[in-house]
Amino acid sequence: MSSIDVETLWLVGLAFPDGRCADLEIAGERIGRIGRAEPGAPCRDATGLLCMPSLIEGHVHLDKTFLGCSWQPHLEGGSVAERIRLEKVARARVDDPVVVRGARLAERAIAFGAGTMRSHADIDAEWGLANLEAEIALRERFADRLDIQIVAFPQSGILRSPGTDDLLEAALEAGADLVGGLDPAGIDEDPVQHLEIVFDVADTYGKGVDIHLHDAGALGCFELGLIAEMTRAIGLQGQVTVSHAYCLGQVDPATFGRTAEALAASGIAILTSAPSGAMPPVRALRQAGVTVFAGSDNIRDAWAPYGDGDILRRATLAAYQQGYRSDADMGYALDLITTESARALGLADYGVAPGRPADFVLVEAETVAEAVANPPARRVVFKHGRLVAGTL
Repeated sequence: MSSIDVETLWLVGLAFPDGRCADLEIAGERIGRIGRAEPGAPCRDATGLLCMPSLIEGHVHLDKTFLGCSWQPHLEGGSVAERIRLEKVARARVDDPVVVRGARLAERAIAFGAGTMRSHADIDAEWGLANLEAEIALRERFADRLDIQIVAFPQSGILRSPGTDDLLEAALEAGADLVGGLDPAGIDEDPVQHLEIVFDVADTYGKGVDIHLHDAGALGCFELGLIAEMTRAIGLQGQVTVSHAYCLGQVDPATFGRTAEALAASGIAILTSAPSGAMPPVRALRQAGVTVFAGSDNIRDAWAPYGDGDILRRATLAAYQQGYRSDADMGYALDLITTESARALGLADYGVAPGRPADFVLVEAETVAEAVANPPARRVVFKHGRLVAGTL
């Protein structure tokens, strides 16, 4: 069945991550009871499907993707700054506007089970607010199927792109949800000033922060220390994310330990896209009390030709990169795109439980471990109690 219009509906025969087999009641936009369907109640057979919370795409770039366009050969740059320059060359060759390309990616993400997404919109002196405006239009267009958080992202730096500091403020006034930053040392060559601008804007507008940090080794960990200090100074604990943070996988145990302790004390989350190179050690960060979550990052764009919008497959990649094998570890890999992401993104009313929003995804798998190890092709996706992708 491709559409479900009844106000109350029971999904019968579901499996749940804790091993239960039960029926789930959809009552309007929320989950009613989980147990056994009432005799005579409207039902749909969901036998053989595992019910997981709505998936969360923690880091993506709707304005960058080339999905649906003619193939764009990858332009290899020798540094982050060079790749930023080459990206503008590649994007200039694409005719489809952001609202068209971004919509294709949003549609794919929804079909794969994503109910929430955090997307970064490039803001600089050349782009102005054009990318942000396109992403706001996408946020409005998909509001009934996908919740989109938008980061005002200074892809070209702040100090090296004059006027970007003012544009970041304008972006928040226009509707961006968070303020971003990028390699305070590697790109702007002044980590203190760069971060002061970011955190001053966040403090002024009462917004969270999401900083891309590619800077390696001890330098990157030094910058993480600065970010932790500024987070505590303005009381922004629990509202700051550092994306990538490769440095955490490149330093000695003592430096890692000090840095992880500072991150935990400041409530700073770490986002990873499970890269092939240095990846933050997820287990050690978790043991230190740091929230770690996952996102796809670049999907078929000038930075990477890979990706299809399936965030569950990204959890598979994270598990593979971290050497996970046990069912318990596979469960934590799923947490990277569900409960841990929800914590990082500030989603309080999240999860499959009575009274919570009826946002979930059904997959053909016996257990979470199976779903992560071999992401099923079939996905049945509910948002606000409505079937938005797949069939029953």
